[in-house]
Amino acid sequence: MEISVIDIVIIVSYLLAMIVIGLILKKRAAKNLDSYFLGGKTLPYYMLGISDASGMFDISGTMWMVYLAFVYGLKSMWIPWLWPVFNQIFLMVYLSVWLRRSNVLTGAEWIRTRFGHGRGADGAYTIVILYAIVAVMGFLCYGFIGIGKFMEVFFPWEQVSRFIPLTIDPAMAPQLYGIFFTAITTFYVMLGGMHSIVWADMVKFGIMIISGIAIAVIAMQQVSPELLAANTPEGWDSPFFGWHLDLDWRTLLPSIMDRIADDQYSLFTVFVMMMLFKGIFMSMAGPAANYDMQKILACRTPREAALMSGSVSVILLIPRYLMIMGFTVLALVFFRDEFAQMGNQMDFEIILPKAISRFGTVGLTGLLLAGLLAAFMSSFASTVNAAQAYLVNDVLLKFMYRSASPKKQIRLSYVVSIAVVVCSTIIGLYVQNINSVLQWIVSALYGGYIAANVLKWHWWRFNGAGFFWGMLAGIFGAVILPLFFPDTLPLYFFPLLFVLSLLGCFAGTWLSRPTEEEVLVDFYVRIRPWGFWGPIHQKALEKYPDLKKNDHFKRDMANVTVGIVWQCCLTLVPMYIVIKQGQGLLTTVLLLGITTLILKKNWYDKMTREEEEYNAFMLKYGLNKTDKTVTEETTID
Repeated sequence: MEISVIDIVIIVSYLLAMIVIGLILKKRAAKNLDSYFLGGKTLPYYMLGISDASGMFDISGTMWMVYLAFVYGLKSMWIPWLWPVFNQIFLMVYLSVWLRRSNVLTGAEWIRTRFGHGRGADGAYTIVILYAIVAVMGFLCYGFIGIGKFMEVFFPWEQVSRFIPLTIDPAMAPQLYGIFFTAITTFYVMLGGMHSIVWADMVKFGIMIISGIAIAVIAMQQVSPELLAANTPEGWDSPFFGWHLDLDWRTLLPSIMDRIADDQYSLFTVFVMMMLFKGIFMSMAGPAANYDMQKILACRTPREAALMSGSVSVILLIPRYLMIMGFTVLALVFFRDEFAQMGNQMDFEIILPKAISRFGTVGLTGLLLAGLLAAFMSSFASTVNAAQAYLVNDVLLKFMYRSASPKKQIRLSYVVSIAVVVCSTIIGLYVQNINSVLQWIVSALYGGYIAANVLKWHWWRFNGAGFFWGMLAGIFGAVILPLFFPDTLPLYFFPLLFVLSLLGCFAGTWLSRPTEEEVLVDFYVRIRPWGFWGPIHQKALEKYPDLKKNDHFKRDMANVTVGIVWQCCLTLVPMYIVIKQGQGLLTTVLLLGITTLILKKNWYDKMTREEEEYNAFMLKYGLNKTDKTVTEETTID
């Protein structure tokens, strides 16, 4: 496709803006590691919320969700529970507050606050770092390959090579594009750290809002409700479902029935209930060791951490689903015949470039490409920042450069960021199926993540050895079970995997000594979790007579339930807007208003009051002095 000069100017302007942001914020980021990795814990929650949401607004995820919307219609809103998307609600209601109260720099450092030191704690610390490094390398390789192939569609090497004095095999063009865009991303994140990531994400968010609204408006202008109904099966425009999926595509696009069978979503009620079962435990485990956790730790206060997690749903879902449903509606009506000709070889990845090519006007095409490019760069930048934090803070400074000055610490971060990107790029250059391989590895690691990370919050006797063996048993199970059940959706053997991991947790815990009492008391008093902490609460009362027990389990779970409904409404509103279904939109907006009022009264107001009481208690006993926010003004010349 031909890109106009105006569109190219928009894209180049965006790339230059990213470089300028890195240069401007270099001095501010270089004060110390806290400023570099967490923005000095000075950034307001709404900026971090925009940044966190931007990191989740990636190209491949958006394309996958367009496919889901195309095939499953409004019922597709449930399928992202696989992640699960409602983990943001658990974070909003209570987990972000608990995590931010730890005042640490990374998830691995958090392990020390919970398990202290010793053989078991060292094992837990090591396995968290291993998980984090493998995960971020997987995502970086995945992003490198994805952005190269995506940009090649819009900038064919045959056209670009006329302006660049470089002779390469055209088949290597995606890799060249990948190197170019990852280099720019690495430059601004390396110089500006968390500061540049957040400000760059602010620019991206503005682009994505304009792009999402523009695509939605085009779809609404081009496709009437009657035309959409003629191109979709009965029930496609409803989020409700029965025991079976009951979407009959046989008269419209018969090959879609094969895709539904391959997805194994036909028994939709069973599928949704299993996602809910897994998602609840996965959410209670807290965020994985990635950029989502780093954004929570970067918040100024625990209260703002909760507000940041809550804002992500509002910021992300509305503009993203406007874009997703806009592309979906256009594809259903205008590309159906082409998909029918493909038969079983239907390629949903062409929806995005075809829709931009056909419906993007001059200027809008540039904004869309800049926005989708920004989507890649945002995710990539946040992942690089997380990798730097773990490798520098938890490996180099702990074992090799213990007395490094702030200047040397920042320089180490520069070196690590370049090394991580270079390694992931080399892998991406030579292993074209890196996505499937590394996604399998990351999935295996994630399979072992849940049980151990639920127990760490809620059971005092759980120790570092239990954490290590629980994660190891879960990882082993996640690797072995697919070999015995190769044709089974991994979601369906989650209960067995969960039990296996629990056995590892209990065995490791009971066969080793408890965590030191002093560590447990300090953790309990500072974090204030609910759960099975009776003996530690009694020990803490001897030292802090004014300590109040957290007995808000029922209230928190009630708020989580209301919050999930609230999040579903935020998803449905843009979907109903694009398909122009007024009755569904009105009902959803009314339910959204009711759930918002309930959360305001039962979550926000009470959280604010309790946080004031918590701060007064910590001040009284001098416990707030251990906050690791550093104010040292040393910078790199």
